[in-house]
Formats: sequence, structure tokens, C-alpha cells
Amino acid sequence: MCGIVGYTGMRAAAPILIGALKDLEYRGYDSAGIALMAGAGGTGAISITKREGRIANLEAAVASAEVDGATVGIGHTRWATHGKPSDTNAHPHDGCGKGVVVIHNGIVENYATLREELLRQGHEFQSETDSETIVHLLEEQLEAGDDLLVALRTVSARLEGSQAIVAMSPSEPGTLVAARVGNAGGVVIGYGEGEMFVASDLAAVLPHTHEVAFLADGQLARVRATGPEYCLADGAAVTVERRVLALDAGAATQGAYPHFMLKEIMEQPEALSDTIRSLVTAEPPEVHLPDAPDVETRLASIDRVVLIGMGTSLNAAMIGRSYIEHFAGIPAETDNASEFRYRDAVLNERTLVVSVSQSGETVDVLEAMHQAKEAGALQVTICNTEGAQTARVADGAIYTRAGLERGVASTKCFTTAVCALYALALKLGQVRGRLSVADLRQHITGMLRVPEAVGRMLAGEVIPRDVVERVAARSDMLFLGRGLELPVALEGALKMKEISYIHAEGYAAGEMKHGPIALIDAGYPVVAIATEHGLRSKMVSNIQQ
Repeated sequence: MCGIVGYTGMRAAAPILIGALKDLEYRGYDSAGIALMAGAGGTGAISITKREGRIANLEAAVASAEVDGATVGIGHTRWATHGKPSDTNAHPHDGCGKGVVVIHNGIVENYATLREELLRQGHEFQSETDSETIVHLLEEQLEAGDDLLVALRTVSARLEGSQAIVAMSPSEPGTLVAARVGNAGGVVIGYGEGEMFVASDLAAVLPHTHEVAFLADGQLARVRATGPEYCLADGAAVTVERRVLALDAGAATQGAYPHFMLKEIMEQPEALSDTIRSLVTAEPPEVHLPDAPDVETRLASIDRVVLIGMGTSLNAAMIGRSYIEHFAGIPAETDNASEFRYRDAVLNERTLVVSVSQSGETVDVLEAMHQAKEAGALQVTICNTEGAQTARVADGAIYTRAGLERGVASTKCFTTAVCALYALALKLGQVRGRLSVADLRQHITGMLRVPEAVGRMLAGEVIPRDVVERVAARSDMLFLGRGLELPVALEGALKMKEISYIHAEGYAAGEMKHGPIALIDAGYPVVAIATEHGLRSKMVSNIQQ
């Protein structure tokens, strides 16, 4: 996932862009760059600085460059998809240097055809990227007399795949144009006082403003310091909802913690409490789905549930599947969204499709949701971002209240998603007559105790450093679980891979004898999850083996 940022206003643009790129570092990248439009209000030439490697390399290069009073600019962090990581392949791109620069998130699936066409027309490519084709196409349109927004509309229509694009040109001082094409590549517009922001992610905007708008598929924006204008791909004006997010600005900083992941682990009691209390009341015992009123009225007619997600969200969905089968007594299944979208899945109006996505912008989840929509399935999304794309596609949303999560490995968003799925399962059980008022009261009372229990556990945290040192020397690990613990084992293995780069596998403990046990020797690290539940004795047997 590339990160994109843009600024137009009266403040110095370079430090704002560099700061925003640092706020997007958690997305990962191999190079970074910024383009600045010289002069107050962007009345001068464009200067581009980009570097392979860390943002610190870019920051040092920008500090030594001379850009006269630039108050307009764009910036980018890149993960290489076409072309190796290098200064040349880093964004922004300026094509043949005819006065337009572009930053881009996504993949131009038909770039090879477009590149051949542009080469025949005399364009010279500076990079190996698919993104550079966008710049050359814009140059063609600007030379034909289009303004920048019209040019971007025309070019966007020619691109295959999902894209988020931001461009600027000295021909339109102080102006940024942005487009969202397809279901990936989010674009957030941030409203300031006499200044505006554009970004791929809220994290880059929140230090400056909580007033934002999200572009949907097929929407474009012309952004000046005085405000934005929105339109559709055909040029028709469109209103994009402007909303104020109730996010604590402090959530975007590490505070006293050495890194974001630890901070977010310790924020779980508050995040769980906010999520649970937004969904249930103890007296009378009731589950509320305030952002899914249409879904509530149709739940009684559902006879099958399909849960989709990816990574951590898929692991949460697996836990939710067990809850739904237990409380509602209807068949439930889970699938990886990237696989589901290519299946001939059997869906109809009596199927409930539950998508789980922390950001609400995961492309494979969105594509799977569109497939479900075409089949007429009822849809609800579990999401941590209000107004995200999944919430716009689904019939209703169940929002988790975890706040901004910056750590690469999801923690509080995972546990709050599990709570949201538990609440949905209770609601299904209630409307289908499987849960009495007394049953509902018991389960809701248990939910309300979870944040305090988590808080007690975290307060007594003890890091087993001797175990950590032994594990750190190994190259492989095994995580075992049964029942509800299997998705937790999968999640543990995922965390180990993401954070330590130690190869790890999550496995059903009953399957251990069917292959994995052959790998285990005296020093092989095995994490066995054995909480108090009906399968504990079988888990103990696996541990003994």
C-alpha cells in the first residue's frame, strides 16, 4: 500500500508533507518523495525530491534543497510493484517534464498497452513504473487544452484496476486534483482553516484536522486552499459528505510507550468498553445495531451466514462463525476474501454476508462485497472507520470503537472486532428465538465484564524474557489451538511473522499428528493455547505429545 499526501494553504508545505509521510510509515515503504510548487500559493515552478530508503533520507535531501516559500505540494511513500526500489522509480513522477506531477496508489493493470502507445507518440519514460503512464497521459490531455481536472477525468477512464491519484501543475497555481477509481486506494480530503489536505489515510490528516470527506469510487476533487469541488467521472457535480470524526488527536501519538503496538495493546480495555457499550445495554438486555437498522429488520429471514476477511480480520471472522452457529443455530462459513471473490459462491437474499475490515478499504474485501451485492445477499460490515467504503457498500455497519490503530500488527482492532461479532451473533440468536431474555442478560453481563478483565491481565503483564531469548534464536515456531483457540493460534502465528520475521504456523492441535509433529525436536518452540473450556483435556494431551 503506497501512501499519498497533499497540502495547499499558506503554511510551509515541506514540513507538513514530511510529517504526514512519517505518520504513514506504518503502511510500509521502500522509497519516498515530495514535489513542491514554489512561491506562496504555488505560483512558481515545481521542484521534486525523492529518495530510496527511509523518510530520513528524503528529509535530509529536502532540507538541503532550495524551494522558495512553497506552500503547495504532494508527497508519497512507495512499495515497489513495477520497477525495483530506487530514486528514479520513487514518486512523484513528472513524465517528460511538461508541467504536471503525479503520485499514485494502485496498479495500472493495462500499463503495458498504454506505455507502448505513449512511446509511439514520442514520450520518453524516466522510470520502470506503471504509475508514470498516468503522467504522460495527463500531458497529452493538457496539451489538447483540458484543464487539470478534466484531464484527470479523461485519463482515469482509461486506467484498468483500482487507483488513487493526486496531481498538480503550475498551470493551476495552488490547486491539487484527486481521483479515486475502483474499490481500492482510499482518498481522504481534510478541511482546515484556509488550508486543505489530501491523503490516502486518516493518520496523515488527523494531526491537522478532524473534518474530512471520503471520495467514493468514480469521484474526483479539485482542491484549493479555500475548499474543494467534487465531481463524477462524467463531470457532473456531486456532493460528498463532510463529517467531523470524534477521534482523539492523542491517539495518533505514541505517548509514553516505546512503540505504537504496545500503546494499542494497553488501550484495549478502553477500546473494548467503548465498542461493547455502543452495542448492548444490560437492563433491559438488548443488542443495538444503530448503524444497521435495515439489517435488523431482515435478520429473522436469514438461513445462512458467510463471513469474509483477510489476515487478522479473517481470524476474527472465524471466531465470529463459531458464535453465530452457537447462538443463532444457522450454518456459517468463513472464507478469505481474495479467494471468495473468484469462487462461484452460492448466495441469495436469505444469505447474510459479514465482511470484516479494520480500514474498510481492503480491495479484495470490497470486490467480494460487490459480488455479494450482485447476488442480492444482505450485507453487514464490521469496521473501525466511519464512512469507509465497506460501510457504503454494505446494507449496514457495526462499528468498532478502537480509535486509530497505527501498529502494523492489529491488536485492539482484532479484539473489538471479535466483540462486535459476538454482539451480532447474540442479535441473530435473539431475533430467531434461540435466546431468551434471561440468556441474553447473562451473555451481555459477561460482555460488560470483559474490559475490566483485560485491564487486570494487562496490569499484571510479565514479559518472560528468558523464553523470549530462547525463541529469538529459532527460525520456526508452531502455534496450536482447538475450537475458539484455533483462530487465536492462527493470529499468534501471524503476529510472530509480522513483527519478528520468525516463520510461524498456526495449526489445529488435533492435526498436529498429521505432519507438524515430524518437525518438532527438543528445542522447537511450540505455543499451546489451553484456556478453561470443553476441549482443554484434549489440548493437554496434545501438549504431552
